[in-house]
Amino acid sequence: MASPKTHRSGFAALIGRPNVGKSTLLNALTGEKIAIVSPKPQTTRNRILGVVTRPEGQVAFIDTPGIHQAKGELNRYMVEVALHAAEEVDLVLFLIEPPSGEKLEVSPGNRTILERLQRIGKPTFLVINKIDTLPKAALLPLIDLYRKEFPFAEVVPISAREKDGVERLFHAVLGHMPEGENVFDEDMLTDQQERALVAEYIREQVLRHCRQEIPYSTAVLVDIFDESEREPRPGTPPNQLGGLIRIAASIYVERDSQKAIIIGKQGQMLKTIGTDARKSVQRLLGAHVYLDLRVRVEPRWSERPEGLKKLGYD
Repeated sequence: MASPKTHRSGFAALIGRPNVGKSTLLNALTGEKIAIVSPKPQTTRNRILGVVTRPEGQVAFIDTPGIHQAKGELNRYMVEVALHAAEEVDLVLFLIEPPSGEKLEVSPGNRTILERLQRIGKPTFLVINKIDTLPKAALLPLIDLYRKEFPFAEVVPISAREKDGVERLFHAVLGHMPEGENVFDEDMLTDQQERALVAEYIREQVLRHCRQEIPYSTAVLVDIFDESEREPRPGTPPNQLGGLIRIAASIYVERDSQKAIIIGKQGQMLKTIGTDARKSVQRLLGAHVYLDLRVRVEPRWSERPEGLKKLGYD
């Protein structure tokens, strides 16, 4: 009689510098858009949980803010979120991307992260992302370079954007999880509430449409989330949006000049942000959405502990 296969379950944290593709990888692993993605650094500000459940086991992946030189209260908060997540999990996935210059070296930022991971002492994978941009001849030297810096449990090259190697990475991670039953229900995908996801989808459009300096001073709070008309009308086809959700949200900035930029001439920029955000939110909620956006000024919120707390970063 064959013995039953071992069932494994545990937590893995995605750790790395800004813009190495942690959120893209989380979305690729779960098959859903849980984390917003932007080419601008410091897009992710909080830990984001994405759960992948298979018959053979379950892995709860934690996406974290990029670890960078922390200047200001908001940046320090984000770095601490990332490092604290690394301390809590069964396995750390340290993401890097191919070096931008011709010289093959471990960047000062990545070396600092490796020093912190040495002190934390968790089993760690090196995940080399964006291999679609790396010449094949450069991959092995890059692996050798990093193996000399840290005793990685495994090295897994991937392209999160192309979903190349993502399934292989999942099975490697699952193999390092402890034996045990699922931590979360099989149908659970994330611990993010709908209100929080809506706020992030709105902030994603601010990142997409506004000037370089604006997004870092922006936060979004959902003020009203009215689901009283959410149920679709009888006879609505299952593949169509049904019902209506009324949402009011505030986009917070630090200066009046930033408020003027987000509103735009005759309100055009805010209208564009709202239109694109509403499309994403409707796909998320499966219902028609009425979205009302307001822009408010909270002076120096990212520099003050009470400002961070007010806008949800505590």
